[in-house]
Amino acid sequence: MSGHEHWQLDGSAPELYQRYLVPAITSIWAADLIDRVQPKRGEAVLDVACGTGVVTRLAAERVTTGRVIGLDLNEGMLTVARSVPHTGVPIEWLQGSALALPVNDGAIYLVLCQLGLQFFPDRACAVREMKRVLVSSGRVALSVYSAIERTPGAEAFASALDERLGPDASKIKRAEHIFADANEVGDLLRKEGLDDVELYTVTKTISFPSVLDYVRFQLIATPMAGLLADYQASERDSVIEAVASATRLRLDPSMMVDRRFSFPQEAHIAIASKL
Repeated sequence: MSGHEHWQLDGSAPELYQRYLVPAITSIWAADLIDRVQPKRGEAVLDVACGTGVVTRLAAERVTTGRVIGLDLNEGMLTVARSVPHTGVPIEWLQGSALALPVNDGAIYLVLCQLGLQFFPDRACAVREMKRVLVSSGRVALSVYSAIERTPGAEAFASALDERLGPDASKIKRAEHIFADANEVGDLLRKEGLDDVELYTVTKTISFPSVLDYVRFQLIATPMAGLLADYQASERDSVIEAVASATRLRLDPSMMVDRRFSFPQEAHIAIASKL
């Protein structure tokens, strides 16, 4: 079976997200975040905006005898998260908002937030909430994508969306990249009272079986699925192929070898403490 044939479209958006986008993208960043922050045995850990739980499960493997909570606003994501086997300490899956964490003051040793901060309607409030639930000397570790120009695959896709679906079509995709500079993240954490801020800008290589697969799963397994909500199934396929074609035209040929699509993706990592 070829890579392209393997990428089938059965399942809900959260299921497709877990099946394809987690292995291709978010698991790579999850491993990096967990390796940097090193959750310790016995710690209480909260993963904010956990999605289908890739970071949460890695934390559960590390703390072994602690407490691990995965929190997300989207119940569909949590349903999938609960269905994925894991090792380590049992995970508590909670539905809730990053702006009003359903956790007591000073109950958590480590707050994690992977690729979620940029989407919160009040990012300062979310950081204050993370600080509130931390014990003294507790830590926050989070990641956000950098400027979209630093991730050429995403930039080509966003431009193709605007060309094919209208000038605002890429709004959600570009919103993933609002933190152009790592210092913007650091300044936010410091302003809300966190200290000892460590900042890293990291590049990983992301790979998909083809440009078409990358575009397809961006448009069916993420919030961008709403762009195609009013199309019939056959029309959706045509739109996805048109966006993929427009994306290819904007890519360096070196990103497409034997049909496989690989590109650098950059993110900022921030680790801070509550003193």
